[in-house]
Amino acid sequence: MTKKTVAMLTAGGLAPCLSSAVGGLIERYTEVAPDIRIIGYRNGYAGLLKGEYVEVTVKVRETAGRLHAFGGSPIGNSRVKLTNVEDCVKRGLVREGENPLQVAAEQLARDGVDILHTIGGDDTNTAAACLAAYLQENDYDLTVVGLPKTIDNDVIPIRQSLGAWTAAEQGAVYARNIIAEHSANPRMLIVHEVMGRQCGWLAAATADAHHRWVKSAPFAEWPENAAARWDVHGVYVPERPFEIAREAERLSAVMDEQDGVNLFISEGAGLIEIVAAMEAAGEEVPRDPFGHVKLDTINPGQWFAKRFAKELGPEKVLVQKSGYFSRSAPANAADLELIRQCTNLAVAAALRGQSGVIGEDEEHANAMRAIEFDRIKGGKAFDPSTPWFTELLNDLGQA
Repeated sequence: MTKKTVAMLTAGGLAPCLSSAVGGLIERYTEVAPDIRIIGYRNGYAGLLKGEYVEVTVKVRETAGRLHAFGGSPIGNSRVKLTNVEDCVKRGLVREGENPLQVAAEQLARDGVDILHTIGGDDTNTAAACLAAYLQENDYDLTVVGLPKTIDNDVIPIRQSLGAWTAAEQGAVYARNIIAEHSANPRMLIVHEVMGRQCGWLAAATADAHHRWVKSAPFAEWPENAAARWDVHGVYVPERPFEIAREAERLSAVMDEQDGVNLFISEGAGLIEIVAAMEAAGEEVPRDPFGHVKLDTINPGQWFAKRFAKELGPEKVLVQKSGYFSRSAPANAADLELIRQCTNLAVAAALRGQSGVIGEDEEHANAMRAIEFDRIKGGKAFDPSTPWFTELLNDLGQA
């Protein structure tokens, strides 16, 4: 009997779970099916299309547990959409006239892959869904099992995406140092831009984590070392509309009283208004291969800072982004436990030939299960009426 081959790939942006998820899959297969061959495609779907992979050796199996202590991905990522033929051709991943899905399927067959694990967000797993459908329609005997990675926590219908808890925790750590900059200048406006294209969960959770730290920290209560001065003064997410003028009036009072203002802003907050203004001015809106607006080019944090600065009259404005810092961290204890549960179930599902994305299914009483690929979607909105968030807004006087 031919020995089975398991392949893994990580794709999309980084999240504090990729290394641990790869390590967890290797550990679990070694534990329950040690004879299975394991490979990792380099740099996500790009490596799959090009047939570039690394073998999981005996030494790698023995040391796989070390990966839990690291951020990043041990096999590399890329942003490739298998159904975006033009982009795949442009990047030299397929030739003109080739179908990337077919190229990927044929490469998997050549490599003798029986099980493919995709570790990524909604784009990665919707691409996996397209690939799984193509494989089934064209009689390729292969099981595809995904793991949900995204710090935005915005995958439908998954309750909690891998890495999101850690990203919020690390964003709050980042905020502590950035907010300490208030003591470098009077009347400082500090804008902390947090990742979150369409979903405000991460900005909200990061602000909440920082606020909880402020409430527990042993401040000296001197002018520049006081809880109120270090706290969050405003949180802005795409799901909660607000009036700039009204908020500016509230924050002006904070500026006068505290000699500074600290804002936490989701990068997707105000995006509709920013894009509309660019289009009205005849400017081209930069987008990635998935059609998403390139937020690093748009720079929402700077846009918000300029709007508020007009009203608050700060002596200095500081805009800082925690995204790359928070998404590159190793998983914390809570995420490690969630990753362990998901990788264990992913291996079990794969070995019984059940495709899907592993996660707590909100439409099935939050049961941990292999969720059908056709139910996986991006763009899950954050609910701003969530009790911990409304409590935060009440504490800040922003309700």
